[in-house]
Amino acid sequence: MQREPTLENPRDKYPRPPYKRQSQPFPALAGKMDPIPDNGEDTYVGSGRLTDRRALVTGGDSGIGRAAAIAFAREGADVAINYLPAEEEDAKEVIELIERAGRRAFAIPGDITDRDFCEQLVKRAVEQMGGLDILVNNAAYQQTYETIVDIPDESFDATMKTNIYAPFWITKAAVPHMPPGSSIIVTASVQAYEPEAVLLDYAQTKAANVILVKALAKQLGEKGIRVNGVAPGPVWTPLQVCSKPPEMLEDFGADTALGRAGQPAELASIYVQLADNRASYSTGQIFGASGGGGQP
Repeated sequence: MQREPTLENPRDKYPRPPYKRQSQPFPALAGKMDPIPDNGEDTYVGSGRLTDRRALVTGGDSGIGRAAAIAFAREGADVAINYLPAEEEDAKEVIELIERAGRRAFAIPGDITDRDFCEQLVKRAVEQMGGLDILVNNAAYQQTYETIVDIPDESFDATMKTNIYAPFWITKAAVPHMPPGSSIIVTASVQAYEPEAVLLDYAQTKAANVILVKALAKQLGEKGIRVNGVAPGPVWTPLQVCSKPPEMLEDFGADTALGRAGQPAELASIYVQLADNRASYSTGQIFGASGGGGQP
């Protein structure tokens, strides 16, 4: 007798809005969100797709970076994660999950808006893991402002340095260590294609991330290094609760085709696919995951 396939209605798979109004100071912690995001802790099952690979994930303590780090480990990779010292509580959980998957885990806290630290981050990751062949530039900063006149120089500077300067510095330091077959993955955003007015400077940086992917893929193709990006839509991560007014979170993701915010775990398999050698003809591509919106 043929078994019926296991199907899940994507509209009902996770909590739907309205969500509880909430706020946290930057950089925010996943464990204090309501509902707590699904990063794949109890759901992602690996199959050896990244056995003995060596990955560095920025923003690996929470959100999409956390989901990618967990998935990489369960697929057989050793993983180094970068995060801000204030996120240590979340980072410790990720390190434990990586080790529980039987892989080596390395915590490298620090501020990626500092060029010297970016260089040290790559150096430490390479030394600790014995090499590097997956780089995920995922960490990001965003704040909402009604108009361009309201954006303080300090916030604009933090957005540019976190989202544009840091991926450039980190990638520049990493490329000399990455052998043919390596993969670089950049977290862009639906904001690069369908920007919200209140996220003007953040949207600028995400558009720059898209161009980084496309131009760098052309540079590194001859070295056998693939470069791709992921453009998430509204995803339930700590970045949202420390950057948006509580009233904006109530209906977060309600206007998507699926009627809800995405969960980090729903994007993890995309990062695995882009890192996997079997995706060897994908480079310079942006993969969308926005619940029905966006252009990629």
